[in-house]
Amino acid sequence: MEMTRSLTLAPLPATLRPASAACRRRRRRRGLPFGALFSPSPPSNQQQQEMHIRALQPRQDWVGEWVRSNDTLVRGLPILVGGASLLAVLLNRAVSGIAAVADASRSSCGCRATPRNAPILRSSWIGFMITDQLSRADILTLALSVTDILAGLVWLSIRPKSISPVVPRGVECKRVGTGVLDSALRELLWTWDSLATATCCKSLVVVYGGNCVLQIGVASGSPEDGNAVMVDAQKFMQGSLYRSAMESKKQSYLANLALYPGRTELPFLPANTQALILQPIGDKGIAVIGGDTIRGFTNLDQAWIAMIADKLDATLSKS
Repeated sequence: MEMTRSLTLAPLPATLRPASAACRRRRRRRGLPFGALFSPSPPSNQQQQEMHIRALQPRQDWVGEWVRSNDTLVRGLPILVGGASLLAVLLNRAVSGIAAVADASRSSCGCRATPRNAPILRSSWIGFMITDQLSRADILTLALSVTDILAGLVWLSIRPKSISPVVPRGVECKRVGTGVLDSALRELLWTWDSLATATCCKSLVVVYGGNCVLQIGVASGSPEDGNAVMVDAQKFMQGSLYRSAMESKKQSYLANLALYPGRTELPFLPANTQALILQPIGDKGIAVIGGDTIRGFTNLDQAWIAMIADKLDATLSKS
């Protein structure tokens, strides 16, 4: 005798049941689009590329751009506000009929209070109090207006110094140390091309293992024959700039080289070098990078130069 088993299925919860036509119509009336409960289709490759491009594009600072393009107007804005406030106070006093200087003697008027003239004295006293309060407010407004005008004059008198690249005074130079392998030379030349193209670098000196392996870019000219001044690696390594950079094992960025007395330790660089980076290359070398602009190396440039130094250390340690 065969026994048949019946399987009783429990009803699905309301949240898992497929939406009926009436339910879909009700949702459509409520403003829900058809298929809102279903997961959207994944974006295509083209849409993903467009999203990445939009994410990489820098956000435009409309306020900052407007301020930079209207610098004179922004600096003179306190003068305009202070002048307008000053004129408004004077116009208010002229229209309202208030005297320029309040007279306190008007409060008593030299009269004795009697039942007959008491209302007149009371109204005079109230008018004097109102006038006195207005005078105090006008004095405060005048003080603030003068402060705004003075602030605007100070803003107009102080102008930030414009920073622009300079032309290095020197001669073009390309010297490669003896014993440098072809692979290391290609790496060094690639480093120079990259720095000269992407940053404000105009001079590059690489000292490794106690020797100058590369001197390229603009170098200081010798007063005797006009040729590029050679790098004395031993003398440079005895200087404070080299020792401080190698002891700290961190990049040293001199944003305005003219302010540092240690620039005399770099006679091989042009005299008008504006910025300098001393980047240690492992424990055996250092890269001297000179720029033509004050504060010309950005934070991204500094981080990129540090990564290039690690790459150079791995290459030069094999040569």
